[in-house]
Amino acid sequence: MKVLFDTTVLVAGIVEAHPHHDRCLPWLQKTRGTPVDPYVTAHTLAELYAVLSSYPTRPRISPSMAARLVRENVSSRARVVTLTATDYLAAIDNMSELSLSGGVMYDALIVRAAQKVDADRLLTLNARDFLRIWPGGAGVIGSP
Repeated sequence: MKVLFDTTVLVAGIVEAHPHHDRCLPWLQKTRGTPVDPYVTAHTLAELYAVLSSYPTRPRISPSMAARLVRENVSSRARVVTLTATDYLAAIDNMSELSLSGGVMYDALIVRAAQKVDADRLLTLNARDFLRIWPGGAGVIGSP
């Protein structure tokens, strides 16, 4: 099963103090030797690092620890989906057609990646946001 992970699920699965850790950690664990074939977008790696290295927890996650967590928990296990300029423009066109603006654009790029790899599941803690972008993705978009 191809599962594209949103940053929200990755953060929650990695950070033990996160309120949704218990829901998300099992999905990260399923990426080890099971039928779950994990995917992430290239920009999710950067976003994950940014969130982890600034996450309001004690003790703080240092930049070097954040980089290690990204490598050990995500990039070493998941296939990284890169988007082309054509993919970006298609996502922008989709947002324009739906009259959506602002930061939801970044979710649109994740949707585009899920469509590009024909993901069986797009796993997120913000399913409603993703369904606004991809109304036909109700069978794919889900929460842990």
